[in-house]
Amino acid sequence: MSDETRIIALEEQVAYLTKTVEELSDVVAQQERVLEMAERRLGMLMEAEALRQSETEGSVPLADQRPPHY
Repeated sequence: MSDETRIIALEEQVAYLTKTVEELSDVVAQQERVLEMAERRLGMLMEAEALRQSETEGSVPLADQRPPHY
């Protein structure tokens, strides 16, 4: 295998790996956005449930209570 052929093969590998890294970066960025949205929604649901519990029970919401083994 000549040096020129080896260089061309290496350049092809680098181009393929660069494309793969860029695609993976895009996937990670999209997953980060999805995770942030899910965290916001979870926080809103927890607040809504705590409010609902405090309105119906008139006591401390379950999320703020100590577990029974304390």
